[in-house]
Amino acid sequence: MIEHAVVIAGGGPTGLMLAGELALAQADVAIVERRANQDLAGSRASGLHARTIEILDQRGIADRFLSQGQLHRAVHFHVPLDISDFPTRHNYCLGLWQNQFERILAGWVDELKVPIYREREVRGFTQGDSGVDVELSDGSVLRANYLVGCDGGRSLVRKAAGIEFAGWDATVSWLIAEAELTEEPAWGFRHDAIGTHAIGKMEEPGRARIVLAERELGRGGEPNLHDVRAALIAVYGSDYGIHGASWISRFTDMTRQAVAYRDRRILLAGDAAHVHSPMGGQGLNLGVQDAVNLGWKLAKVIKRTAPESLLDSYHAERHAVAARVLRSTMAQVALRRPDDRSKALGEFVAKLLGMDEPRRRLAAEMSGLDIRYDLGEGHPLLGRRMPDLDLMTTVGRQRVFELLHDARPVLLNFAEPGDFEHAPWADRVRLIDAQYAGAWELPVLGQVSAPVAVLIRPDGYVGWVGDSTQRGLAEALGTWCGPAAPVR
Repeated sequence: MIEHAVVIAGGGPTGLMLAGELALAQADVAIVERRANQDLAGSRASGLHARTIEILDQRGIADRFLSQGQLHRAVHFHVPLDISDFPTRHNYCLGLWQNQFERILAGWVDELKVPIYREREVRGFTQGDSGVDVELSDGSVLRANYLVGCDGGRSLVRKAAGIEFAGWDATVSWLIAEAELTEEPAWGFRHDAIGTHAIGKMEEPGRARIVLAERELGRGGEPNLHDVRAALIAVYGSDYGIHGASWISRFTDMTRQAVAYRDRRILLAGDAAHVHSPMGGQGLNLGVQDAVNLGWKLAKVIKRTAPESLLDSYHAERHAVAARVLRSTMAQVALRRPDDRSKALGEFVAKLLGMDEPRRRLAAEMSGLDIRYDLGEGHPLLGRRMPDLDLMTTVGRQRVFELLHDARPVLLNFAEPGDFEHAPWADRVRLIDAQYAGAWELPVLGQVSAPVAVLIRPDGYVGWVGDSTQRGLAEALGTWCGPAAPVR
């Protein structure tokens, strides 16, 4: 029986990101993936939000993605919301299809030498006090300390663990297809009594990407070319000679969330933990950010430098973030309904979002830049993303995100060198004496007072903000970096 510290079910964006995070922490991780390679039918998700790009920047790989995508200076909630004035190096969205994102991310994971068991799926598992026996579709069994379900909305891992997937059933559905058209279609968006539809040109000449709201909620079975033809005729009066479909799928506004992200040695991330309408392009981003929150915590528990209770903070932090996203996507679907009352509400919301303060607040939420984990009262930085400041350190100019490339916690000291004591954690935390002369600015909040010191977690969020007394530092180091003496 082959053993790994962590087995990840699913090698999509969430599973790949989690594998990379664990590998950076030198944890023994493997992925089980049903596909023979990273090829993906259809384009799927279409963009990265600002916080996701920042996370990739924290690992030193953002340029790989930026070089392949297209920058857009707005996020979308019912109407476009400009984010070009946000205090971040990445005040934009990146237009990049999921199949491109996966290929680039898989290249990084391959560099980190993560093994992938391809053309196999997790079929079941048995968990005990000492580990999990993971049964694969080829009859083999892997032994792991932890199993993480990154296996999508129909997650077998979630179902087998008996974790409830609470929420709301679908009320509306859309067909999506990528195909060839013999006749020139009506390009762009169309709004009618059924809903909103679109036909757009693909990169390949002669091919189109088609999204059609269905008159009735689609139920049962996978859609086919006949379904797409019928829907095109219902909306446009023509099927435009559609043929050669490479991908046909259906998505809905079904909205559900796992009531628990962890059952002992089983954890959930990405679509296995939450599903929702694709309005606003949140799904891929939410899953990647789940992975970055979980990865370093799981690595510390595996390496016994932190107690197992650290994993409880994964659910506490990420469940609340996803719950907010679910409410947002439900609201966006409601605003898109074609009845007159919904249209009136949509016009009212559009007027509100034309005002600067509502625009900034909602755009920060959509881009992930306003996330705050509840770590208690204190400085406005506590629980929020650390700004990517240009620091002056003992080795010269360094960006904050450069200090996070190896996914280790960083204690930044802006006081006199030697003012902060972290010796019991010196093997786990980098102490950097730094100077910064500019303003400290956060999205929505604006300028905040300069701290004396900050403890930055591996995921880039601030776990402690200090003053000259060092009050709370030892407790914060113990919480996020483990006790001073290794757990045995």
